Amino acid sequence: MQVTYYPGCALEGSARDYAESIQGVCSAFDIGLAEISDWNCCGATAAHSVDHRGAIELAGRNLNLAAELPHADMLVPCPMCFNRLKTAAKTLQGEHGERYDINLDEPLPQIWDLANFFATEKMLAAVATQVDNPLNGLKAVCYYGCMASRPPEITGAKDFEDPQALDCIVENLGATAIPWPFKTDCCGASQVLSRLDIVSQLVGKLYDMAQRVGARAIVVSCQMCQANLDMYQPKIAADWGREFSLPVFYFTELIGLACNVEGSRDWLARHITDPLPLLRELGRGRKSRMT
Repeated sequence: MQVTYYPGCALEGSARDYAESIQGVCSAFDIGLAEISDWNCCGATAAHSVDHRGAIELAGRNLNLAAELPHADMLVPCPMCFNRLKTAAKTLQGEHGERYDINLDEPLPQIWDLANFFATEKMLAAVATQVDNPLNGLKAVCYYGCMASRPPEITGAKDFEDPQALDCIVENLGATAIPWPFKTDCCGASQVLSRLDIVSQLVGKLYDMAQRVGARAIVVSCQMCQANLDMYQPKIAADWGREFSLPVFYFTELIGLACNVEGSRDWLARHITDPLPLLRELGRGRKSRMT
């Protein structure tokens, strides 16, 4: 299977672990990622706040570049990028599209949030056939954040109040996805740069509820959410006067672990909150294939 791929900026820098896990898992399942040539920033997180036209046209340029490739599907791992690309497509194809200095080429590929793509029946079945190290005993909450499913008139999500893609993926790997009420609450995103105090309250609330429902880990698909939840646990624990120790996994990392994808342990080495003690406790510390 060949698909168009828009990686976004963060996966070439602070989220290299996510990028490597995506490359490794897609390779294991014979998904060829045809990266858009000469792609640019999608406009998240600042552009759409200060220049609506600029943000739409930035994302629109990427859509036209994607339309030059012959593939029917485009995978977007970052929910913020996904949201901006979907917003640009809806805007430029809408009744006011002529107001912008860019026209969309047709047809566009189907724009997929990466987690939703892996939660399709076809992909769940494909992954299930290669699970030879099931994650039995791992109890996790799935955290979707704000951007992958909302607003539904942009994303097309029908389960935007209670998304299920990550839950389905986690359960398919043999782990337990625990229901909880905060799966689409905000983590504070880029506010971490200027108002860590706000992020401490938002993320601390997530930790608190995750522990209250019995989770030992958090599963995400957004690199901004992963950074906010993974990097600041000691600081937030001190602010709350509590002990928090919750590994924050990308769902692709869990697929890699369950399917013994080459290099999967290396991806985990970049985490700030070390997930290996939990995996060893659960008897899931085996090495991946060819490592």
